[in-house]
Amino acid sequence: MTQLLIVGAGGAFGAIGRYWLSIWVYSLTGRAFPWGTLAVNLLGSLLMGFLAVWLLERMTLSTEVRALLMVGFLGSFTTFSTFSLETLLLLEQGSVARAGLNIAVSVVTCIAAAWVGTLIAKAI
Repeated sequence: MTQLLIVGAGGAFGAIGRYWLSIWVYSLTGRAFPWGTLAVNLLGSLLMGFLAVWLLERMTLSTEVRALLMVGFLGSFTTFSTFSLETLLLLEQGSVARAGLNIAVSVVTCIAAAWVGTLIAKAI
């Protein structure tokens, strides 16, 4: 039960962080393209890659701390379901090029961000 509460607490903070970051990015860029979701997914992928190395290979933290950060916080922070819905909405609006761009940029850059995160953690 403790692990469940820890994951839930991390999830609450991840959801708040996702909301704040995406709203901030949209205030800068507008909503013509889902930049807020992309920013969240990039940062979440970078952090997931970093924490995968940092927490699992470099530090001996408890299972609870890893669950709090990786499953709870980042699981809630990243927004693949939002990415999927926004891409679908672009397609339904006839914005096939924007939808394709969103798919390509999101997938490629988020994988690259996870890789950069692992490189940063290994370099420290």
